[in-house]
Amino acid sequence: MIYVTRKESFCAAHRLFIEDLSLEENFNIFGKCSNFNWHGHNYVLYVTVKGDVDSKTGFLINLKNLSVLIKTTIVNELDHSNLNLDVPFLKNIIPTSENLTIAIWDRLCPLILNLGIRLHSIKIIETENNIVEYFG
Repeated sequence: MIYVTRKESFCAAHRLFIEDLSLEENFNIFGKCSNFNWHGHNYVLYVTVKGDVDSKTGFLINLKNLSVLIKTTIVNELDHSNLNLDVPFLKNIIPTSENLTIAIWDRLCPLILNLGIRLHSIKIIETENNIVEYFG
């Protein structure tokens, strides 16, 4: 078993809030992240896949192909978007890094399985201090 990771990045805005709560209650839960006028991040995304090396190619997966899959399925929808308003696969989800990581897993996992390998983890770096990793 070998593990291969591809790094991609995207920029996006979001607001963390619960509609049923007041501005004050949201601020008490989410702090400045509940700013009514949104805020943004330069996210770094790591997608790690696992499986056996193909004896013919020496690859687990061609990383160029993995990059194209990640960009067309995930990055192109997220980059320079408002995660609360613009991304259909995040509809009705509070776009925390935790929820974003799970949503990306859910989109990529079946596509990766169709390639004959398995998704191992999704890791998102929201800031240099805030990192979330999900293993399904």
